[in-house]
Order: sequence, then C-alpha cells, then structure tokens
Amino acid sequence: MTIFEKRLEQIKTEHQALLSRPNPVIESGSGVYERYQFPVLSAGHAPIFWEYDLNPDTNPYLMKRFGINSAFNAGAIKLGGKYLVVARVESYDRKSFFAIAESPNGIDNFRFWEYPVEMPSTDVPDGNIYDMRLTAHEDGWIYGIFCTERKDPDARPGDESAAIAQCGIARTKDLKKWLRLPDLKTPSPQQRNVVLHPEFVDGKYAFYTRPQDGFIEPGSGGGIGFGLTESIENAVIEKEFIIDQKHYHTVYEVKNGQGPSPIKTKKGWLHLAHGVRNTAAGLRYVLYLFLTDLNDLTKVIYKPAGYFIAPEGEERIGDVSNVVFSNGWVLNEDGTVFIYYASSDTRLHVATSTLDRLLDYVINTPADGFTSASAVTTLKGLINKNQQFLNQSLSLEI
Repeated sequence: MTIFEKRLEQIKTEHQALLSRPNPVIESGSGVYERYQFPVLSAGHAPIFWEYDLNPDTNPYLMKRFGINSAFNAGAIKLGGKYLVVARVESYDRKSFFAIAESPNGIDNFRFWEYPVEMPSTDVPDGNIYDMRLTAHEDGWIYGIFCTERKDPDARPGDESAAIAQCGIARTKDLKKWLRLPDLKTPSPQQRNVVLHPEFVDGKYAFYTRPQDGFIEPGSGGGIGFGLTESIENAVIEKEFIIDQKHYHTVYEVKNGQGPSPIKTKKGWLHLAHGVRNTAAGLRYVLYLFLTDLNDLTKVIYKPAGYFIAPEGEERIGDVSNVVFSNGWVLNEDGTVFIYYASSDTRLHVATSTLDRLLDYVINTPADGFTSASAVTTLKGLINKNQQFLNQSLSLEI
C-alpha cells in the first residue's frame, strides 16, 4: 500500500467518525439552557475534497493543498425539516467565506454542502466577508446580512491592517442562489454586526446597527442602533437611534452588538447580543439577552444583569481566546430554541433551551444596578426572600 493510500484510508476513517459522532447533552447549572459535549462544526468537518488533491499522480504524499483553519460564527435557519447554518469558514490564508452545513437534528451530524457559497460582489470587491445573519423576512425573501471588509484607502503607507467595515446585503430563496444588493448606507463611518428585523415597521425595512468610528474601536459610536430604510434594493438609513448602550463596568463596557435576528414573543421581541469588556488578558466576549416592546422596537423593557453565556473550558482557547459569539438561532414550532454560538473564533457549538425558559430568565432576573452597592442590595433581597421561604417551610414541617 502506498503512502497516499495509507493516508487516505486513515483520513477517511477519522473524518467519518467525526461527522457521525453523537453529541451528548451536558446539563447546565444555570437551568436556562443545555450545553453539549462537542462542537457541532469545526475545521475538521470540512470535506476531504476541499483540502486535498485526491489525485495520487499530482499529490503522492496526500498533502493539504487548501487548508481549512476554522468554522464559526454561523447564521442559522430551518428549511425543509433540516437545520442549516451558514458558517464563516476561514482558510489557512486568513480569507473567510461562507459555507452551508446541514443536520437532521441541529445537534450533531452536521455536513457541509459540496460547494461553498458563491457570493456575488459589488462594484467595489470585498476584501473579506464574514458573520452572516439570516432573516426570513415577511416580504418572502431570506436575507443574508454580513460584514464586508475592504482595505482603508486612506491608510498610512505600510499599514496593512487598517480596514473599513460595512454591511453587505444579499437575498435568496433556497440558500443556493444569492442575489447581491448594494451595501447598506448609514451616517456611521463603519458598521459591524448589522441585523435585519423580520417584519416591516411602518412599511419600511428596519435594521439593527452597530455604529462605530474605527474598524476595531467604536470610538464615540457603539451600542446597538436602530434605523429604517424605505428600500432594501438601495438601503439608506438617515438616522440611527441607540437602543442598547454600552456602559461602564459591565459585560458590555467596550462594545456590544446584536446577535441574530430577534424572536417575536407574546411578551416582546427577544434579543440575543454580545458584549465586550476589557481585561488584563485582553477583550472578553460574552452573550446576553434583552427584551424590547412589541410596538416600540427602540424600547428595552427587560434586561438581566451580566452574561447569559460565557466561554467555559476548552471554549476559552482558540485563535482569539476567551470569546463566545452568536449570530444564529432557530425557534422550533414546539418552542425549543437552538442557539448556535462560536467559541474563540475557532468552532461552532449549540445550546438548547425553550422560549418559556428564556422569557422567564429575561423577565425575572434582576437588572444591572451599575454599582457594587446595588449588587449587594440585589443579593440581600434574594437571601432575605429565601430565608423567609425556608422559615415558612420549616414551620409547616413542625
């Protein structure tokens, strides 16, 4: 048996074992959601024929010719009974592209489609595209809203990292054929983490934005914004309103941004967002939830203090460590919610909950008082309530 044949047999065996591996549930101590033992998607899930030249004449040692580095930050949707994620796949050359993976149950057995997404470009070619949010809009289209990055033409000589980020817009009916629309225009110099609202608002398309002054630093911008545009084919937002601000000494003190498209509930619009704070070890990304009014989308009515999901264990290690990020979730008809989140810009995970549990968490968990004294007051209130309950229970037993 040749080197090529031995390696191919081993690679196929390991790849099939990964794709078919069950993903056992891990009960969460929070009671709000369940985590799972393994990532649902990783670089290892990439098809063998993506990475290797499978011709022994041109690749006798069966080397990787197109290496896949990571698969993460995925938009999500359920179509035809299948759970589909549009993942950000990054190759060894740092370029990101979109690729779709599907699963019969949303928890394991995710397999990439044969080809990656061929996203059309605008008149100004994208340098890099990533972090797509999927929105099934009431106009009948499925929209992919993503970040398009281009080198800053005003960068000083020798600076090869300065870039301009904007919001790319594409739409599809089946996730196979995509129609690219012009990029969103807003008053902000740069845009990241833009999300399309799934319903019209006063007959207009509504977007959640994240205005910022620089490519990385929000500067005077920041916070989750909201704006309206008359047209999606030529989307222009004249005015952005900040509905969820960054705040000193919180999990969203440096910057924050909308995750996936919000879910409509009887109590309000349920939002999943990411917050960023600074630490001695660098930036730490976590996820948090909040609820906005059904009729006034700019009014936050409930927002628990602190984080909802933070990186744990091996999730804390990766290309950009100590990070969790989500831009996709799926609500099933039975009320189950599949939350797809990435860890450390490397791999994709899932957490599951129910709409009832998430609403209970958002509505009944205390808000942030923004001081140490208020945190103690909140904790004392819970302790006193529990002491009263325990004393009553004890007296009933006696």
